[in-house]
Amino acid sequence: MIISILAGLLSGVISGMGIGGGAVLIPALTFFLKINQHVAQCTNLYYFIPTACVALAIHIKNKNVAFKTVFPILIFGVIGAVLGSFIAVNISTKLLKRIFACFLFLMGINQLMTKKQS
Repeated sequence: MIISILAGLLSGVISGMGIGGGAVLIPALTFFLKINQHVAQCTNLYYFIPTACVALAIHIKNKNVAFKTVFPILIFGVIGAVLGSFIAVNISTKLLKRIFACFLFLMGINQLMTKKQS
């Protein structure tokens, strides 16, 4: 129970920053709570809806949303979500876990190699 609370809190803070709480929540669910990768990723999607709504409302209030950019990204994001969901439910848990691990690894490398802009 404590791990669930800590994972939810930490991933909520990260989600609120706009980084993506799934990077914390999915590994916490799979490693510590021993939840299947498919179930962990779906749980993350349910978790994402209310946390994203709260974060979005705050960012809109603070005028941190570029609405001209949002709509093209949104349209193709929905198309990508449909394709990604179809792929995810049709591959093995082992492969899905490896793809997610590679994604996190590459994102980490990208963050380490990207020059800081001030």
